Amino acid sequence: MSTWINRTWRSARCVFPGLASAFVLTVASAASQELRLDPHQQLARDLFQELIEINTVESEGTAPAAEAMARRLLDAGFPPEDVHIVGPNDRKVNLVVRLRGRDTGRAPILLLAHLDVVEALRSDWSIDPWTFTEADGYYYGRGVRDDKDEAAIYTANLIRYKEEGFVPDRDIIVALTADEEGGPENGVEWLLENRRDLIDAEYAFNEGGGGFLKDGVRQLNAVQASEKVYQDFTLLATNSGGHSSLPRDDNAIYDVARALVRIGQHRFPVMLNEVTEAYFRGTAAVEGGDIAEDILSVLADPSDEGAVFRLQAFPHLNARLRTTCVATRLSGGHADNALPQSAGALVNCRILPNHSPAQVLLTLRELAGPRVEITPVAEPNPSPPSPLTPSLLGVIERITEEMWPGVPVVPVMSTGATDGLYLRRAGIPTYGVSGLFGDVDDNRAHGQDERILIESFYEGQEFLYRLVKALSGTIS
Repeated sequence: MSTWINRTWRSARCVFPGLASAFVLTVASAASQELRLDPHQQLARDLFQELIEINTVESEGTAPAAEAMARRLLDAGFPPEDVHIVGPNDRKVNLVVRLRGRDTGRAPILLLAHLDVVEALRSDWSIDPWTFTEADGYYYGRGVRDDKDEAAIYTANLIRYKEEGFVPDRDIIVALTADEEGGPENGVEWLLENRRDLIDAEYAFNEGGGGFLKDGVRQLNAVQASEKVYQDFTLLATNSGGHSSLPRDDNAIYDVARALVRIGQHRFPVMLNEVTEAYFRGTAAVEGGDIAEDILSVLADPSDEGAVFRLQAFPHLNARLRTTCVATRLSGGHADNALPQSAGALVNCRILPNHSPAQVLLTLRELAGPRVEITPVAEPNPSPPSPLTPSLLGVIERITEEMWPGVPVVPVMSTGATDGLYLRRAGIPTYGVSGLFGDVDDNRAHGQDERILIESFYEGQEFLYRLVKALSGTIS
């Protein structure tokens, strides 16, 4: 374990007892007072509102949002040759802009955010998801957490650097991309295959990290350094069927149902790696008490069944201990009065980066039994972890300490997937880091009434402004 990580854990253990008194967010008072925004904050808010009110679901595309941000950058004085709107077609485009630095030989930093969002139905929300709404200390709208907050912040901060006359020691690249949430034209994958010159960098910052709030207390600032591997599997059972008045043992629906029960009851083995070990050490320092004792027991002995059993009651911990597979779709039968000739299901797996997808498939087939066929929907897309580089993480730690004294920086493995996997596979280390704090018990990304704390949005903007400037200046 690196010196940086050991220092972080020692610091976290020392400061944690005072966290509750020192770092309670005064959300109620913030909501009750009119927020006075500096010009750069007002710009970020304006960009944020503009992005939220442009519908960028897969069926609509990203072109209007990319073009809107490009206009903002050109109006701020960025030369046209450094503002690129590129993509496979007129709908699924990506915006890439470069703030030129001095020719010092240092490779650029890439700041990545996606413009597309998941679908949202007005009937499901208490407000219009396509209207940027401010209420009760929050901004509401589809994409305020995933990922238009960072798209607005990166764009506003880049303009701020330009207005200040800041000339970095390396180029700073912002890429706002398409189809991260789904669709056939993933922007990062397309850029790597067709215009890698626009985004090639020493490393990248992306979504996937951020601060954890619990009961108004800032617990930690997470840096995502790896992520699980996404893979879907279909289950299919078939037979000749027949009349429903003559039931048979080989009922396709029952076969699939029994397979799903066995899969649901199965627990894959605990498998730790460098990033998850760092995450659990940091979490133990923050949590304290019985949870910390169980975490430390598992770190010392992953086969400690009692500690593992208690920790798996917490979904966010269980998902980082092991590979998980869960049924998400189910179908079967063709008529009310006929035995089913076929039944199917979809199981979604999130596989640890150090767990073989082939072994997961073998396990699922053994659990399902001979009457159910299991087939991967697509090839898995694994990515290597990004190195926990002390020089980089040390700067993140320093700025976190400046803004939120005593809050530890903790590496984390995402349980979901991000575009960082494409960059990591291409040899560009990628870190989810934002300084955007959110309630661990109220993450509404992809959900109803998606929202972000107003205070957290501007704190994240300042954190990323300082971080990128520090890593791009003469002293870092």
